[in-house]
Amino acid sequence: MQQLQDKEPKRPKPSAKSIATRLFLSAAILSFTILLVGGLGLSTVYRRAAEANFDDRLSVYLRALVADIATSDEAGPDELSDPQFALLLSGWYWQITRLDMDKARIRSSRSLFAARLPRLSDQGVAAGIGGARKGYVKGPDERPLRLLERTIDTGDQGIFLVQVAATTREFEAQITRFELDLVITFALLGLALVGSAALQLRYGLKPLRKLQDGVAAIRRGESEMIEGDFPPDISPLAGELNQLIAANREVAERARTQVGNLAHALKTPLSVIMNEAAGDAGPLAAKVEEQALIMRNQVAYYLDRARAAVRAGALSGGADVAPVVEALVRTFEKIYSSRPIHFTAAAAEPVRFLGERQDLEEMIGNLVDNAGKWAVSAVTISVAPESSRDAAGRSYFHVEIDDDGPGLAPELRERALHRGGRLDETKPGSGLGLSIVAELAALYGGGLALDSNPKGGLRARLRLPSTANPGTLTRS
Repeated sequence: MQQLQDKEPKRPKPSAKSIATRLFLSAAILSFTILLVGGLGLSTVYRRAAEANFDDRLSVYLRALVADIATSDEAGPDELSDPQFALLLSGWYWQITRLDMDKARIRSSRSLFAARLPRLSDQGVAAGIGGARKGYVKGPDERPLRLLERTIDTGDQGIFLVQVAATTREFEAQITRFELDLVITFALLGLALVGSAALQLRYGLKPLRKLQDGVAAIRRGESEMIEGDFPPDISPLAGELNQLIAANREVAERARTQVGNLAHALKTPLSVIMNEAAGDAGPLAAKVEEQALIMRNQVAYYLDRARAAVRAGALSGGADVAPVVEALVRTFEKIYSSRPIHFTAAAAEPVRFLGERQDLEEMIGNLVDNAGKWAVSAVTISVAPESSRDAAGRSYFHVEIDDDGPGLAPELRERALHRGGRLDETKPGSGLGLSIVAELAALYGGGLALDSNPKGGLRARLRLPSTANPGTLTRS
């Protein structure tokens, strides 16, 4: 069977991402970035605050040691009040080193045992306000320690380096808990922000989807104008589209009127020429009549084609297929009442033609008329929608007209669809019917193909665009 080629107008190539997708992705990325930066900032601030609180705690012990040195003849107390300084390698240590002696004298907490704390001054850590130094060092068991040290001069009692250190495990665990809670909180907040962005886009772009649906309804023939209330941003666009649609219809109607006027203007002179030639029996008159008849057929063909092009290009309301087929069956039953031909019509489900009713009647009528001329006893008309859509999203249906006549050889089918392609001069007609049907169907984006039917005879398969609409077709 000849492949039916769709003739769709070129559409703008869609971008890789829609506006909604772009807005959603930008909102999601910005939200993620802001939350990430905010989370890192909060984590840094909290770490500094936790570190400062921990330093304040160590400073209390450091001041206690300094106070004991200043009020005691010994180099500091044996132990501080916190029991952690008495537990072996507990991670809490203090150490006092006398610096004004040839051999440094060192006193330390029991927890430090025989180990010694490193000096921050030896590591290049600068002294802060009050002469204290703060920093991180490795402890006796290689655990990280937070160390505070201060050098004090007690005069006659000597110069001492006082150090207090503690494991960072406690405040690191505190920071880890905070960061985990922060991640969970910000993750939930991020999901909420993304969800709210999606809802905002859905609500904000709803007028555009409504406008799109309105234009699609006009293209499918389900509506004549864009209707409904639109926000001030979209309302002018909807109004301009309605004016464009109205102008399209006005231009189409004006062109149709001009084509009709031209048809009437040409038919009258041709009829006069043919009548005058018919009154003369000479060879010149016969040739004039022959050529005038050809001219009339050609004029009729091109005028029909021009009218069809105008109607197909205009935005039309569509037509139910069932009533058209039923009316044609009744008409051809009367036309061929002198012959024992039975016309049968059936449809799988209701369909609606996306175009002018007059064009649908002309296309199906020409095919049924052609089938009636060649049929022996039966002509069958079946209508069924196609299950799939084309690349542009348009729906189609097909009409199959079968007859039980002699059929048509494959090599002659293409010729039959060309203008003036009469294959049997004994049958009435100008040879323009099938070509008009083929070209008119092509103008609507469909097509016509000829094939043999399973029961013998010829099958004409007409494919046309459709839009869903209830209807019935049960006549037989």
